[in-house]
Amino acid sequence: MLFADFVLEERVVEGQSLRLRRGGEGPPLLLLHGNPQTHMMWHRLAPVLARRFTVICPDLRGYGFSGKPGVTPDHAPYAKRAMAADMLGLMRQLGFPRFGVVSHDRGARVAHRLALDAPEAVERLAVMDIVPTLEHFERTDMAFAMGYYHWFFLAQKHDLPERMILRDVEDWFDLQTSREPKDRGFFHPDARADYLAALRQPGTVQAICEDYRAAATIDLEHDRASRAAGEKIRCPLLALWGAKGKIGTWYEPLEIWRNYAAGPVGGQAVPSGHYLAEEAPEEVLALLEPFLDSPAGG
Repeated sequence: MLFADFVLEERVVEGQSLRLRRGGEGPPLLLLHGNPQTHMMWHRLAPVLARRFTVICPDLRGYGFSGKPGVTPDHAPYAKRAMAADMLGLMRQLGFPRFGVVSHDRGARVAHRLALDAPEAVERLAVMDIVPTLEHFERTDMAFAMGYYHWFFLAQKHDLPERMILRDVEDWFDLQTSREPKDRGFFHPDARADYLAALRQPGTVQAICEDYRAAATIDLEHDRASRAAGEKIRCPLLALWGAKGKIGTWYEPLEIWRNYAAGPVGGQAVPSGHYLAEEAPEEVLALLEPFLDSPAGG
């Protein structure tokens, strides 16, 4: 059974419903998933981390079985600032004013914004397989546009991508998650079933598209404003990326993250594709646990 000894629950944070699993004892640790997944992506890491931490694994707004605000002209409900505020409110509601964050993909973009907007709350931050959104867009070239074409497809005007995806959600899921070749057995069957069930929920595909529309519009406004104000991540930062993926090919990830951080930055490639937590959990834990356990986060 995945997430044995975890409690599955729903919390309402400022009117926004959030599905989450919670387990373990010790310092609080928030785990944020990516697209097109749910909190179930943490099924191989969360039980191990719960031996020493109180682990909270929510579905981000719009994803999984959390609430799904509708489409708006400015995409503000899916700004990473709004999504980060959900997470801050959730952790405060649970009694954790300060906590660590481990994050992947879209969840890592939420976590980056959370660390900027609430530096007093984020004790340390681990991000997986991303560089900052602003860097992706400002460095866009043919390789990025072709390799991460979904950034531009999903950000198209409502409801063009939604209509195309909804014609065959499972086929889209398989295509979307195959940036490195994989068969349908790659994801644990229970996790895959949860991902697909969530995608079939009314509003999920629309929310995913709104997330990407926000990234191409309002998130860039927020990110540029933060850069102009000199705002940087203050807590220790661990950046991991898949050696089989594109992040380490296109970029110098640690060099980029050091431009966005005022505190210590470490990290390295992991022998994995994009889905580090599911493909290489032992390798991720070997790097993650010392970072989380260290008094200085280094």
